[in-house]
Amino acid sequence: MSTTEQIIAIAKRTIRIESEAIAHLESLVDDEFAAAAEYIYKSKGRVIITGIGKSANIATKIVATLNSTGTPAIFMHAADAIHGDLGTILENDTVICISKSGNTPEIKVLVPLIKGINNKLIAITSNRESFLGQQADFVLHAFAEKEACPNNLAPTTSTTAQLVMGDALAMALLELRGFSSSDFAKFHPGGSLGKKLYTRVSDLAALNAKPEVSTGTPVKDVIVEISEKMLGVTAVVENEKILGIITDGDLRRMLAKTDSFKGLTAKDIMTQNPKTIDADEMAVEAMERMDQNGITQLLVVDNGKYTGVVHIHNLTKEGII
Repeated sequence: MSTTEQIIAIAKRTIRIESEAIAHLESLVDDEFAAAAEYIYKSKGRVIITGIGKSANIATKIVATLNSTGTPAIFMHAADAIHGDLGTILENDTVICISKSGNTPEIKVLVPLIKGINNKLIAITSNRESFLGQQADFVLHAFAEKEACPNNLAPTTSTTAQLVMGDALAMALLELRGFSSSDFAKFHPGGSLGKKLYTRVSDLAALNAKPEVSTGTPVKDVIVEISEKMLGVTAVVENEKILGIITDGDLRRMLAKTDSFKGLTAKDIMTQNPKTIDADEMAVEAMERMDQNGITQLLVVDNGKYTGVVHIHNLTKEGII
């Protein structure tokens, strides 16, 4: 077997082992999982998630997912907790402890301290019969029969199972809270994700000039309008109502058919019933509509009145594409 073939075989084996473990998790989601999710949902406090080693890394990711989906969460390292950080936990907080074995020395020290301040404890562990599993009020059984590591040592399958179980809990809470895309936008105002969720067509159209001509505008003036407004298009408008559209392509096709455009007006070369979009629509809808119709701009309307143009360049510049 060549080195390339060996690498591919190892990668496929790793993915297979981990995917089989994840598939098995579905059968482990039970009434206890539901009770844990419901307890957090009804709780007035935060979720404190703790762990040690690679489980601590998984804990930080689950904390981030919960925070971004409407459940306040804080990470507390298990080792630091027994040296002062236990004060992070407040009266109504729920503690989630993540540990594959559930029997590490730090966990055995930490768990009685948590129980002693009367906070509910949720375990995410591969070993339900462990010290952690036995002491927890709820167990989310993230069972992993073996690691993808050939020595069965490096945390791989087990941490993947922990992460998936955490995601399952976060999504259950998200839906219990009725957490919507608009709520999501409030927690993700920056970057392309946030912009996709809160940017409206009107926000983008306001960045552009507003090209327009009337039906009787001479073609020469139509060309000037398209050139000056630099959007490759102009709307043909009467009484604020869109009657048609003229694009760069329309001008090229006109020139291919005639040697002179003297006497021609906008009405003679415009395309009727152009694609439009409401100013209040989300920018992602404009992107989808352009893609569906193979076009690079849409005329924008507000209560039936022409208000401007949204161009694919706007979507690119704002990071929506």
